[in-house]
Amino acid sequence: MIIWLASYPKSGNTYVRAFLSAYYFSDNGQFDFNLISNIDQFPHEKYFNQKVDNFEEASKLWIPIQKKINKDKKIRFFKTHSFLGNYKGNEFASHETTLGAIYIIRDPRNVFTSIKNHYSLDNEKALEMITDKTRSLMSNNGSHASLTYISSWAENYLSWFRNNKFRRFFVKYEDLIENRYETFRDLIVFTNALMNNVEGVNKLKLQKAIETTNFNILKKREMSETFNNTDNSFKNWRKFHSENKNLFFNLGPENNWEKILEREFAEKIKTGFKKEMKELKYL
Repeated sequence: MIIWLASYPKSGNTYVRAFLSAYYFSDNGQFDFNLISNIDQFPHEKYFNQKVDNFEEASKLWIPIQKKINKDKKIRFFKTHSFLGNYKGNEFASHETTLGAIYIIRDPRNVFTSIKNHYSLDNEKALEMITDKTRSLMSNNGSHASLTYISSWAENYLSWFRNNKFRRFFVKYEDLIENRYETFRDLIVFTNALMNNVEGVNKLKLQKAIETTNFNILKKREMSETFNNTDNSFKNWRKFHSENKNLFFNLGPENNWEKILEREFAEKIKTGFKKEMKELKYL
């Protein structure tokens, strides 16, 4: 069965993915870039055994592929940015294939500024992306097999929030930064419960996983290993996860929209997502 690690793009998904990799797939909680491969992405080309020519064809295969993945009855984490709904009647996930989900939410004004850098967009294009209810993502090679229907920032969040087909744990990116230990501990408690893991939280492993996936450590490692070209595990990770030449770990906690976002666009985001932002206490 699948445990989803879900979010709108640039909301902290990779940060949580690194932490979970360190906690569940190492002996002592020490993070290494090789570990992150234990939490794969979905949709992805590798799971499609047939060529698809458009997004509708790919969406028809989401559930059948998940059922095939689950045949060995193992528990797996999967990262996704997908909207949790359906595309022309084709559901992204169901209670038959899913054990539960972790959803990371982030202030859309900081998502906006992060998206601008990551995808090299201007303000208008970034605003178009974050508010477009029909928005999709596509892999570098253009394969429709990995095309992910993300919708808008609000619709992506609401699709997971309104779902009652399986258990979910919602976490704010801001809490991952400001209340690191308590938030990651609660995340492990939730995940252990899903997996019927009665061992409890390993506090030493938890602390080590938090320390070694600290944003500044990951950023320094990306900068040094990108330029020095020394670590194969990192090179493979970057090749698989980065869509462009910009640094993947850019500002992180220092990405403060109040300092870098033009007031005009801050107001447009506030107007477009006012209801959800109030509910999430971002306003």
